[in-house]
Amino acid sequence: MNTYVILRRGAWASGDELGLAAERSRKVGDEEMSDDIRWIRSYVLAEPDGRVGTVCIYQASSPEAIREHAQRADLAADEIIEVADTVVVRPDPAPAAA
Repeated sequence: MNTYVILRRGAWASGDELGLAAERSRKVGDEEMSDDIRWIRSYVLAEPDGRVGTVCIYQASSPEAIREHAQRADLAADEIIEVADTVVVRPDPAPAAA
């Protein structure tokens, strides 16, 4: 599997909507496509218009598997970018209070 970044810009009106989408994503990935895709983490974006988007890190067998996962889970997948390498300078910060 390769590692990918997926941009989902302004896809949700609220954090609650994003939470529902995250549960659909987890379910599809874990129960329907576990051989093809693994959700690693996501960073939630505060979009200028008040909506929320995400930058998601996934491992997947292909970009097509990511698109299929997004379609099954009713998610946006504005851009899919394969990761060439990882440079860790510091660990991720503690999550911000919601």
